[in-house]
Amino acid sequence: MGCLESLPYEVMMSKITFKGAREFLSRYPEKYDVQPGYRIFDLNIIGVPPIRVAVDGESVIFPYTKPCHGTFLIRVRGAADEIARLRAST
Repeated sequence: MGCLESLPYEVMMSKITFKGAREFLSRYPEKYDVQPGYRIFDLNIIGVPPIRVAVDGESVIFPYTKPCHGTFLIRVRGAADEIARLRAST
């Protein structure tokens, strides 16, 4: 299992709802809906389906839930390989 701390991530929003994350990510032209349990950067995404993931250039933006801490909107830059896998799987 992966660890968020090992990624070069940026927190875009914190303590948001799944609905709020989905609405925010709807603004991006390239977006995908995935099911809970989808693995991105070897992390299991959990939440209320559908879980929206957006691509912005070479960055991927997704909601990440840390139990007892809430849900955060995370941006990881330089994610070309993960973006290609996301495009191929949806």
